Amino acid sequence: MSHLIIERPTLEGTRRFVHYAFMPNRLQYCGGDDSNAILEHAVTGEGRSGALPALRKFTGALPYLALIARENGIADPFDARVVEAYWLGNELLDRVEVAGLYASLRERFAKNLSPKVLELVAGKAPRGARPHHNFHVFDVHTRAGELGHSLETMDECRISWGQVVSGDATSLVVARQPLTIVDGALCLGAPEQQRVTRQFAGHGFADDVKQGDWVSLHWSWVCEAIDERCRANLEYYTLRHLQLANETL
Repeated sequence: MSHLIIERPTLEGTRRFVHYAFMPNRLQYCGGDDSNAILEHAVTGEGRSGALPALRKFTGALPYLALIARENGIADPFDARVVEAYWLGNELLDRVEVAGLYASLRERFAKNLSPKVLELVAGKAPRGARPHHNFHVFDVHTRAGELGHSLETMDECRISWGQVVSGDATSLVVARQPLTIVDGALCLGAPEQQRVTRQFAGHGFADDVKQGDWVSLHWSWVCEAIDERCRANLEYYTLRHLQLANETL
C-alpha cells in the first residue's frame, strides 16, 4: 500500500505549486481571485499561512495532490515532492494504488458525468493512468466541461517543456514540441520556436536560464528551469497519457 515518508517543511512546495498555478489563475481558469497574493508568496517566500487558503481554491489540482500525498504517507498535500509529482511526474505517482485513483475519480465526477463517461474516465486508472496534471488535461477536463475542448486549449493547459534558444528580460524563445493530431491521434510534433513569457510585473521564476537550458511551460508561461531528470519524467508521463487518451478519442 502506501509507503511511509516523514513529512518535510512545505514552504518549498507551496512556492513551487505557484510556479505552475499562477498563470492559469491570472487568466481566471482556476483558483480564486488571488493571483497577486500567490505570486508574492512564491517570489518572497512569505505569507505561507495567508497563501494556503488561496491555494486550496485550486479545486482541479488539490484532489490529485491529496491522493498522491495520502498514498505515499505524506501529511501535507503541498509537500514539494507531491507538487513535483503532480505537475512534472516522479516516483510517487507509481505508488498510488489503481483502486485509489479509480475511487477518487468516480467520487469526484459522479455528479458531472454520465455513468458511461464516468466509467470511461475512471477506467483509465486500471489501464495505467496516474494522478498527473497531463492526465487531467487529456482525459478529464475534455469531458468534464472545463475550459471547453480544443487542441489549442489542451496544448496550452498541459505542462510542456522547451529548450531555451534566446531571451530578453521578460520573455524567452524556446524550441517546443506542439500538441498536434496525426491520423486521428494526439501526438507531439517536431520542435517549433515559440516566444513565451518569463516575467509578470517584474517577477518570474527563470531569471538565470541560458541558451540550451530546459524550462517547463504552462499557458505560455515559463514556470521554472528544470533538469534532465524532471524533463525526462515530464516527457514520460506526457507520452503515457497521450497514449491512454488516444484509446478513447
